[in-house]
Amino acid sequence: MVLVYLTFSGKNDKILPANMYGFINTCLKSLVIEKYGEETWDLLRVQTGVQDTFMTYEVYKDEITLQLVEKACNMLDVSPEAVLRQFGEYFFEFCKKSGYDHMLRTLGGDLYEFIANLDALHSYLSLSYQEMNAPSFRVEMNGDGSMHLHYYSDRRGLCHIVPGIMGAVAMDFFKTEISMEIISQTDEEERTGKKEHIVFLVTQKPAFPPKCPSKPPLVSQGIKNKSFENAYNKYRDRKNQASVCPVKKNHWATIRGIVQLGRGRMLRGFRPVYPKALWVDVETFCKGLPFHIVFDEELRVKQAGVSVQKIVPGLQTTGIRLDQYFSTVHPEVTLTISNVRKFINSQFVFQTKRDMMPESWRDRPMLELRGQMIWMEKLECMLYLCSPLLRTLHELEERQMHISDIAPHDVTRDLILLNQQRLAEMELSNQLERKKEELRILSKHLEEEKKKTELLLYAMLPKHVANQLKEGKRVEAGEFKECTILFSDVVTFTNICAQCEPIQIVFMLNSMYLRFDRLTTVHDVYKVETIGDAYMVVGGVPVPVSSHAERVANFALGMILMAKQVKNPVNGNPIQIRVGLHSGPVLAGVVGEKMPRYCLFGDTVNTASRMESHGVPNKIHLSPTVYRYVKGKNFEITERGEIDVKGKGRMRTYFLIRNLSAKKNEILGQAIKETDSGRASAQSLNDDASKRNMQRNSPRESQEDDIQENLPIIPMQYADSLQVLDKERCQKVKELKSKSRSDRSVPSPQHSADDPLPDPVVSDKDKPQNRTVTSHFCLLL
Repeated sequence: MVLVYLTFSGKNDKILPANMYGFINTCLKSLVIEKYGEETWDLLRVQTGVQDTFMTYEVYKDEITLQLVEKACNMLDVSPEAVLRQFGEYFFEFCKKSGYDHMLRTLGGDLYEFIANLDALHSYLSLSYQEMNAPSFRVEMNGDGSMHLHYYSDRRGLCHIVPGIMGAVAMDFFKTEISMEIISQTDEEERTGKKEHIVFLVTQKPAFPPKCPSKPPLVSQGIKNKSFENAYNKYRDRKNQASVCPVKKNHWATIRGIVQLGRGRMLRGFRPVYPKALWVDVETFCKGLPFHIVFDEELRVKQAGVSVQKIVPGLQTTGIRLDQYFSTVHPEVTLTISNVRKFINSQFVFQTKRDMMPESWRDRPMLELRGQMIWMEKLECMLYLCSPLLRTLHELEERQMHISDIAPHDVTRDLILLNQQRLAEMELSNQLERKKEELRILSKHLEEEKKKTELLLYAMLPKHVANQLKEGKRVEAGEFKECTILFSDVVTFTNICAQCEPIQIVFMLNSMYLRFDRLTTVHDVYKVETIGDAYMVVGGVPVPVSSHAERVANFALGMILMAKQVKNPVNGNPIQIRVGLHSGPVLAGVVGEKMPRYCLFGDTVNTASRMESHGVPNKIHLSPTVYRYVKGKNFEITERGEIDVKGKGRMRTYFLIRNLSAKKNEILGQAIKETDSGRASAQSLNDDASKRNMQRNSPRESQEDDIQENLPIIPMQYADSLQVLDKERCQKVKELKSKSRSDRSVPSPQHSADDPLPDPVVSDKDKPQNRTVTSHFCLLL
């Protein structure tokens, strides 16, 4: 699997290869994630428009891999040669992790043998990866220990993967460092067209050179020799005492004791023994090796096995040329004796020619033979020892062959049966991968739907209450000692309903409530419910906060501003609302099982409702308790005086006019433009919005425009706001922003939207000393 990175199905240089196995794309994905992170892979995948997961044994279009490599070079600002070399190094490790470690380690005892057997490895892998068209390799050993590696491929520009893979192999398996240099790059015209032929000069050197042992001093050497002599004398004395009749052995007796005749020879001096004559007759040889062919330098067939003669009867004719009946499939070269000797270490795959086969064979798939070439120097002939290249029992049946046609000693019989089982396991593995991918996609969709459901549930109930209900727990009612409640309604709502269509009322209320709901997020207050035109909000419930009155007061100011953007369907003028606020204790809890609601109970709710019903259009009516909370918090408040309140008697009430320290855009949760310098610009923004509302023709268009113009919400900061970032990170953000605006003038005391917002309701003396004011930009980060 080490060089299956070129697993293409294309056969011609003029036609781009179309297929690439998912194993390669999976390796590339793993490399990007491990080296550069998950975010880089997601960005790379989006730019190329490819899927996130690849099946190992499934074939994908070649353009996918090429686009991934090209976009990776552009994103990472790295040359294609460096990317391909890094991919080669990682691909070797990825193959080892994928279960090919032992197969690769046993391929050869050194780097030369490893490279020489690469084509054999690819031939074996083609049994499982039937679409594979791997490159070819040929290696030559030089006298100085260096090697010439010949690389043949249908594809250009991918040769830089080879040094990455070979370098990783040499270091891991053979503990040597190699340097590879391209010394020749040509295009050779072969049987299948032009092939890229690149010659690498491979130089090896040990990665960990052996340490030269220092020569011991003469004194210590003498001590060792003396100790050895004493030990040897004691051993000789014991032997002489034990032997009654000692026999003196000569030199040859000692050698004969080490190497016994007839039982073997010393390994360093091994020399094979050949018989004087070949003790196999011709008939037995042709039957014992049924698939073999002997041909001379002119490709004339001299001898053939019986099974080959049975399949190709033309071979029975003496003197026919081999290339008349066979064509080479691998290596993809023209069938000549020079090319055969050039690739003598590679496995050769021959395929029968259809027009030369008998009539009964022409409708069947052509037979392929795979084997090795052996050059017989004395006879000046080439021996082709081969076997039928069959992957499955189905291919055996298609060619109307049987297991008995293959010699019993030929492992092709076992290979067909084993590969049949392996293909079944691969199909099962593919099915498992597909199911796994389907489950992953379903799980992802389920998680998205779960988030949508939770968002909808949290919009109806407080988060902690909703979580308790999901767990089947009972929600206990809670008492809140202080909070601020707001009620609002539309002035002359009954008259508007009498003069308009119901759908117009729905559009008007929806447009208004969408704006009010946005404000609840800006000021972090809880929307309790809406009944008709009545809108109820509470601050300090369900999460107690000390700034509940300030939050609700700013929310009320935002409601007055937002109401001016909603027009009356009767006369087209902005609608008018009444707002009332009151602070005090309440009891809160969930009521009912079907459509449960989080409700508030207590006299505070009644008093807040009375403040709204006794209010004035476009005014914010405050009770005495709210006035005490917001007094001295940078609000402009006017006294209304004592009025009669139903059920409460005489009460001194107040009107909230504006916030002296916060701009209108801050109250509305909108970003302040660079050109804005104060309240005038904020007011002009609201006037522009009012003009756009007046130019709309129908309530439906108004609703669609409101949704489209929904800008990001900027939460307003309070003294007890949740701190998202610590002081150090906020300070870094300030420094970065100050550097980016270094060419600007000195900022005015009024803050822009880019600057951290000051606390609009708490004075400096009331602020805690260790509080961090988190800006809008910190929240976005």
